[in-house]
Amino acid sequence: MPFSTLGLAPILTSPLAGKGYLTPTPVQTAAIPLVLSGGDLVARAQTGTGKTAAFGLPMIDRLFARGPRAATRAPRALVLVPTRELALQVQVALTTYGAPLRLRVIEIVGGVSMVRQIQALRHGADIVVATPGRLIDHLQRRTIDLSAVSVLVLDEADRMLDMGFLPPLRRIAAGLPRERQTLLFSATLTADVERFSSEFTRQPKRVDVSSGEVVASTVTHHMHPVALDQKRALLVHVLAQAPRGQALVFCKTKRGADRVGDHLEREGLKVAVIHGNKSQNSRNRSVADFKSGGVTVLVATDIAARGLDIAQLPLVVNFDLPLVAEDYVHRVGRTGRAGLTGRAVSFVTASDGHLVRDIQRLLPAPVKQVAIEGFEHAGPRQHTAPARGFTSAVRDGASRRQPRHHHSRRPHRPQASGAPR
Repeated sequence: MPFSTLGLAPILTSPLAGKGYLTPTPVQTAAIPLVLSGGDLVARAQTGTGKTAAFGLPMIDRLFARGPRAATRAPRALVLVPTRELALQVQVALTTYGAPLRLRVIEIVGGVSMVRQIQALRHGADIVVATPGRLIDHLQRRTIDLSAVSVLVLDEADRMLDMGFLPPLRRIAAGLPRERQTLLFSATLTADVERFSSEFTRQPKRVDVSSGEVVASTVTHHMHPVALDQKRALLVHVLAQAPRGQALVFCKTKRGADRVGDHLEREGLKVAVIHGNKSQNSRNRSVADFKSGGVTVLVATDIAARGLDIAQLPLVVNFDLPLVAEDYVHRVGRTGRAGLTGRAVSFVTASDGHLVRDIQRLLPAPVKQVAIEGFEHAGPRQHTAPARGFTSAVRDGASRRQPRHHHSRRPHRPQASGAPR
């Protein structure tokens, strides 16, 4: 089914083919006609399934593609996201989709110049993509006018709740017109998200293309017990195994991320580190270097668990398990995107038992803890099997064993659908 059959204006669908976007993803197929109808929407879809286009294309169509553009310099659409990285990703995508209409899409996030953002807003904006904290700063200074907003998008709603953004979201919503369309997208629909959606939407239509799975079925999960003082050595070992490629490594603290980055650099790897103490410009450069292939390993705290969109990232390593089990879903959602295969490797120590149990509850099949030869260590109250020449993976409830050394072969990767993200 081509995009042209979903009801979008030709001025938006024609350029998509030229960019390689041929077939809409399931969430795009389900959501785009509903958004075009003008009603509120609550959608659940796994990360990497094309949610930005699912709300961005029909939003642009409704507001700007049909009829003359409104004579206002105030934004007519507001997209709220939890992190700076995701804001940049969404801003770039919406700018691309709106290029035929010369839309002005402005990113409003912390960590960068407030003055430049004010100047950009004075020149006028069609769409604003913002993190809640910085948007509140602009509202307090009265440097942004939200009176013309007719579409509000709450992207990654579950993550915004996890990060404590409910109070600022309520404050922002109070300053928006009551007659508006609200679109809520989330990777999970917990009881908290349901309450959140009932507060911000009115009789929404619902889309759920997750098939009940919170992690894509194309991702394999590995857990390796290891002593605390052996984790860095194990990381070097894992990164050296075939098939070699880029990897995203998660640490729970900023200092820990810096130490892991320094260790990998000493081992001769091309590494970048991003966390909250890095400037936004530094974080942007690191992510850009990673996307271009100039950096092989990106070490990050959970600020990168949402918003990083790497086309073919084969490996995510949880050097430290996340403090909240749901963050495991957000982390490993960086791999196995758009139908591609991916691996999620987690290091577990003797004190991680409760985290392992919580993570297991989220996954469709149990994941055995497999000790790697030379790094055997008692895991958190679970039998471990030695991996002598093999590592074990569990996917879709089926266990399989793979040779550790198969440098001449790479895993099969199915072709992506070519749908925009």
